[in-house]
Amino acid sequence: MRAVIFANGYLSDPDTDRARLRSGDWILAADGGLHNARRLGASPSVVIGDLDSIDPEELPALVASGVTLLRHPQRKDETDLELALQYAVQHGAQEIVVLGALGDRWDQTLANALLLASPRLASARIWLADGGQLLTVLRGGQSITFEAPAGTTLSLLPLAGDARGVHTQGLEYELSGESLVFAATRGISNSLLAGSATVGLGHGLLLVTLGGPSAAAPGEVDP
Repeated sequence: MRAVIFANGYLSDPDTDRARLRSGDWILAADGGLHNARRLGASPSVVIGDLDSIDPEELPALVASGVTLLRHPQRKDETDLELALQYAVQHGAQEIVVLGALGDRWDQTLANALLLASPRLASARIWLADGGQLLTVLRGGQSITFEAPAGTTLSLLPLAGDARGVHTQGLEYELSGESLVFAATRGISNSLLAGSATVGLGHGLLLVTLGGPSAAAPGEVDP
């Protein structure tokens, strides 16, 4: 099952984000992400969070229309997006696209990116999408294929230590079983040679970013 979660951040390219939506997607909103969903013409079936970004007078109408409201206290240990991701994974989502998770608050943006590495969410392939940019995390033993035009930027950033046994195919600068060192920049600003590229990881965690206005949707994922 594929889920799309709308967060309450900035949509830098609504037309590109709208094009990512598919018929049959399970649509959820993390609190004020409801407004972003509506902006793109999507109707969430679940709204989750402390609901402090939604007009209280609107809540009865949402319930009457069949929307499931999952209200949490304002004083809590998780962000609304983390709660929405956990809910989607617990209910069987195998692929999740998050829209509106990036913005002008560094704390929220970094926290949202790091959620991709959460072991509690490891059963799903999660993408943060913002216009033509995609972020996901690759775990040890996984590989992933991207489809995008030649010249599209692809960067690899180790998380929580070194990433070992990195293999790439279809990139300008290839890696063959090499290590990328944590907190170093060797993996930044690679690029696709043709219409697709594959990245594999032996051990560790690797944040993968596909960037630029021409970046396409992800291709196949081999868990």
